[in-house]
Amino acid sequence: MMNKIEEAIINATVFHQGRTRKLGGTPYILHPLEVAGILSTLTNDQDIIAAGILHDVVEDTDGTLEGIKERFGERVAFLVSSETENDYPGESRDASWKKRKEESLKILKNTDDQGVRMLWLADKLSNMRSIASAYSEYGEQMWEYFDQRDPEMHHWYYKSIAEQLELSLNRTGAFKEFIKHINFIWPGSFDSEKARYKQYLELSVEGCKRLGGGAKGDVYRLDDELIVKVYNRNNTYSDVEQEIAMARRAFILGIPTAISFGIVSVGDKYGAMYELVDSATISSCIARNPGKIDAYAKMMAELGRTLHSTHVTAEDGFPPAMDRVRGYIEGGIGREDAALAGKVMALLDALPATGTLLHGDFHTGNVFLQRGEPLLIDMDRLAEGHPIIELSDLYYYYVTLGEDDPAVVEKFMGFSYDTARSFMRLFLKHYLETEEEGRLNEVAEKASLIGFSRLIRKVHKQNKPSESDLRVVRRCVERITELTDRLDSLSF
Repeated sequence: MMNKIEEAIINATVFHQGRTRKLGGTPYILHPLEVAGILSTLTNDQDIIAAGILHDVVEDTDGTLEGIKERFGERVAFLVSSETENDYPGESRDASWKKRKEESLKILKNTDDQGVRMLWLADKLSNMRSIASAYSEYGEQMWEYFDQRDPEMHHWYYKSIAEQLELSLNRTGAFKEFIKHINFIWPGSFDSEKARYKQYLELSVEGCKRLGGGAKGDVYRLDDELIVKVYNRNNTYSDVEQEIAMARRAFILGIPTAISFGIVSVGDKYGAMYELVDSATISSCIARNPGKIDAYAKMMAELGRTLHSTHVTAEDGFPPAMDRVRGYIEGGIGREDAALAGKVMALLDALPATGTLLHGDFHTGNVFLQRGEPLLIDMDRLAEGHPIIELSDLYYYYVTLGEDDPAVVEKFMGFSYDTARSFMRLFLKHYLETEEEGRLNEVAEKASLIGFSRLIRKVHKQNKPSESDLRVVRRCVERITELTDRLDSLSF
């Protein structure tokens, strides 16, 4: 009786009969067989190797996932589906190229299946072997053979794949060969050290106290001296490197920030180590002692003014914060009412250019107190822009998110929604250095405008918003309409 791999070889040979490779004109079946050979150096799992043999059957032949599932099982069909791009019959292959690649990359970024990662590495390494060989022979003329003829688009695609696979497969010969070929065609894509064996310091946060978290990951205390920020799975090594580099730039500018001294692996995620001796987030300090909220709000306001008194130029390398805000508008109110979104953007576009440094994720969970001095972490969103953008982030975290469900803020901040609202008011009092109610209300309203659209975008990112979510959207639209009718500027 044939085993699964032998049967897959016969099946794939029949389906690919008569087809040849773009580069070299060799029989196409040699590619899936090469993929299987690479996979056999990574695993002896027959399902993964069989999926390697069958990975192009659905995308390039008349074969179907249902047929593979029936003959080879659900696991093989699932693996093949991870490598099968969507078809766009009304578009040419070159027109749909980037869209297809972006969609497939999302699958790789979001998977926690090592078999999927191995299959992707084996397939793309096989492709890179062919590309590197053809490049050696034909040079830049080689790209004329592809649907996508821009070599930089291929560079983006293969580099993105390598970054996603690095943590889980960097010790394998297949990964190192993959890096070698990318660097051959696009020199300098990766540090040459990545093509050699590298042992990451491996940590576990099991049993460690979670100090806080955000969009990028969670922070844990390892011991009295060390904390580790554990990044979400879709963050690559270069993402972590970039955040550390941004923190160093901010430190040079005089911003009190913690600098990571090493990148580690925490399971299948990256982590950044910090030496923060006997320190705690301001969020945890407020949770333990809400009676001192005014003192903590004053400390945060002073830190905010330090940030916003720091002026930067394009040479400093910080991106414009407006790019992020524009995404909130387009993905939020822009999907509900284009004309209303236009009014919001007109108010934003009228903001004066201040060249102000913004943290981009400024809240009490991202500020540690060490010996009474505040230190910022989570520096990946550092940007240049008007301070109202930073204040809108604060208002979003402490007020907007909890208006319909206070538990959202309470879970995020670690203290009550009433305390969060009080903190926001006290922060503005100290930041603006005024107790005048009219002034505080004016700035709070301006800050809320962006937050309402951001909340709409948060709802739209869900696959199936509930009726209560849609009620939130309707309420936010009403508030944005009322504010844009009344406000003639977002400056303060």
